Amino acid sequence: MNPRALSSLLALAGLVSAAAAEKPNVILIMADDVGHECFGAYGSTQYKTPNLDRLAAEGLRFNHCYSQPLCTPSRVKLMTGQSNVRNYHSFGILMKDQKTFGHLMKGAGYKTGVAGKWQLWGTQTKIPGKGMRPEEAGFDEFCLWQLTKRPERYWGAGLETNDGFTQYPDDIYGPDVINDFALDFVTRHKETPFFLYYPMVLVHDPFPPTPFSKDKKSRDPQRNFEDMVFYMDHLVGKLDARLGELGLRENTLLLFTADNGTNVKLRSTFQGREVKGAKGKMIHDGIHEPLIASWPGGIPGPRVVEDLVDFSDFLPTLAEVAGVKPPDGVPLDGRSFLPQLRGEKGNPRATWFCYYNPRPKNAKDTLGRRFACDGRWKLYGDGQLFDTRADILEKSPVPASAETTEIRAKLQAVINAMPEQGQSIEIPLDD
Repeated sequence: MNPRALSSLLALAGLVSAAAAEKPNVILIMADDVGHECFGAYGSTQYKTPNLDRLAAEGLRFNHCYSQPLCTPSRVKLMTGQSNVRNYHSFGILMKDQKTFGHLMKGAGYKTGVAGKWQLWGTQTKIPGKGMRPEEAGFDEFCLWQLTKRPERYWGAGLETNDGFTQYPDDIYGPDVINDFALDFVTRHKETPFFLYYPMVLVHDPFPPTPFSKDKKSRDPQRNFEDMVFYMDHLVGKLDARLGELGLRENTLLLFTADNGTNVKLRSTFQGREVKGAKGKMIHDGIHEPLIASWPGGIPGPRVVEDLVDFSDFLPTLAEVAGVKPPDGVPLDGRSFLPQLRGEKGNPRATWFCYYNPRPKNAKDTLGRRFACDGRWKLYGDGQLFDTRADILEKSPVPASAETTEIRAKLQAVINAMPEQGQSIEIPLDD
C-alpha cells in the first residue's frame, strides 16, 4: 500500500475511532413500585435517597414524568415507545414481534445488558413462552429475576443469567447479586459503548429487612419499605461510583425512573399531605414518577425541567442518543427529550395519552380505560374531566361548561387520534 493510501486509511480509522469515543454509554435504571413522593430530590423528608438527590442536584430533575399504573404495562411502553393500546396483549407478556430499545442500541454498536426484573416471557401465566426472552429483545447479557421462574427475589433469591438458573443461599441478598452483575458489566465493557437496562427488583413487596436494616427480624412493612428505598439508593450510588473509578462518568448518561406508584399498603407524608400508595390506579399518585438524568459530559446543569415526559418517550430518546433511527414501520407515540437534556428547547409534548387494560381476557375485552392529560386537565374516555391541580385524587369531576369547552375539545382530539381498542391474546380456559 502506498504511503498516501495508508495515510488516508489511518485518517479514516481515526475518524471512526473518534466517532465511537463520542458515543455515550447509557444506563437506564427503573425502580419497582415507588412513586415520586419517596425521593428527597422531589421534596420527601420521610425517605433517605442521598445518592439520587445528589445526581438530581448536579444534573437534571424532570418534574413531570408519567408511567403506566402497573409494572408490565409500563415495561412494554418504556421498551417499545408505543402506547399500550397498540401493542400490549397480556400481563407478563412482551410479544415476540416487538422492536425494543435493546434492538436499537445493539444495532447501533452498543454492548447491551439487562439486570433485574424481567416479567415479559410469560412466567406464571397460562401461556409461558409466548413472550420475549432478553436475547430476543436485543440484550447480549442478562441477570434476571422472573425470567422463566418466579422464585424469591430478596433473601435466597433465584436468578437466571446467560449460563442458566442459580438458587442462592438464604443469607445472600438478591439485589446485591444483580447489582454486582451491573458493576461487572460496565467494568468489562469499559472500552466500548454499552447500554445497561437496570429494572431493579427493589422496592416491590414483600418487604423484608435489607442488609442495612437495624432490626433484621422486623415485620413492619412501612419501616422495611423505607429501609428498602434507602438500600435501592445505595445500590445506585455504588454503580455511579464504579463509573467514576473507571473514568466513564463523564461520557455516561444515567437515567433513573420507576415503573408505577407505590404499593397500596403504604403511606407517605409528602409536601403537607398523606399520600396513599396508588399502584394500579390511574390517578396522579399511581403514575407520577421520578426522572433524574446525570451526564456530566453532555448535560449543562443543574436544572429542573417542567416539560411533560411519557414512558413512550424513552425509546426515541435513546435512539437519538445512539445516533440511530427508530424502527421502520412502527407508529411510535413517543418523542425524544434529548434536546432538553442538552439544555435546548426541543419539541416538548403538550399532552400525553394513557390506555390501561392490564389483563384483557379476550378480543371482546379490549376497550380498557383511557385518558388524555396536559399536566393539569385530565379527560377520560367516558367524558369525565378533572382538574388534577385542585383535585389530585380525582374526587369531583368538572361539569361541562363554556369555560371547559376548549380544553375538552383539545383532550378529546388526543383520545380520538388513538385506536379505539387495544390488543389481547386468547388465553386457554381452565381445565
